[in-house]
Amino acid sequence: MTDLGVDLQPLAGGMSGETWLTEYAGERAVVRIYGGRSLRRGPRASEVDAAVLAWLAGLLPVPQVLEVRRGDPAADLPALLVTSYLPGVLLADLKPTLDDAGLTRVGQALGTLLGRLAHVALPRAGLFHDPDLGIDPMPEVMRDLTVWTERAVPDLTGWDEADLVALRSLAADAQALLDEAALRTCLVHSDLNPKNVLVDPATLEVTGLVDWEFAHAGSPYSDLGNLLRHDREPAFADAVLAAREAFVPDPRPDALDLARASDLFALVDLATRREQNPVAARADALLHAIATSGDLYRMDIPDT
Repeated sequence: MTDLGVDLQPLAGGMSGETWLTEYAGERAVVRIYGGRSLRRGPRASEVDAAVLAWLAGLLPVPQVLEVRRGDPAADLPALLVTSYLPGVLLADLKPTLDDAGLTRVGQALGTLLGRLAHVALPRAGLFHDPDLGIDPMPEVMRDLTVWTERAVPDLTGWDEADLVALRSLAADAQALLDEAALRTCLVHSDLNPKNVLVDPATLEVTGLVDWEFAHAGSPYSDLGNLLRHDREPAFADAVLAAREAFVPDPRPDALDLARASDLFALVDLATRREQNPVAARADALLHAIATSGDLYRMDIPDT
């Protein structure tokens, strides 16, 4: 790693605290140090992430892989991934400043990118386990929302028994919807939200989709649900949905229903960690509102 600068500056966005701005061969670059929660992914996590980025080069605006190092737990050396620095500002920071025309323009761009991602078809749902992107079958608990929810129940602090009954009913209905749709499988970013999207503030072009550590083979509606999870701007949401459905080979009139149902997996998981950070606390409040109302489109929750 002789070309990697020693001056590391933390980057905004994401929750891992593992990505840093540095210098590589005289140019700005981003280094991810695989510590903390990433250790659970094993010593080859950096190689898997590098393989995903190389796979998507030219299809989506992803950073270029500059260097990758496997972790060595015996030597107490973390895995590293060095990628190019992409220009732009986080959509999470830019979005509140945009008018309806701007929201529509960004939404159309993101809807098209979601459509491209949905075209990356894969033979079965599962998790990538090596740099060849071999797929381990999805664990049963991650395939069925009712099983996933039941496992989470002991960690849903603040939910009374009536709330949990409503949540179980919601999970059963959502899983039935997903089963009936018989969805194909595609590449899923799995954390595609405004804090992981870079946009040129002048042209409103999407310049980067970053943080692919949760990428897997799964539902083509998961990323749509994630992106629109907290969105209250019709101009943006309508543009995303219209552009995506115009691009995919299998548009559906119930696309947003499937997206909301697919996103419940993430909401349930986040809700079990509501004490840990504001993102999880907000997800818990949203899940509670959806469950107790039975309305997948419920959005009127207090800011957390």
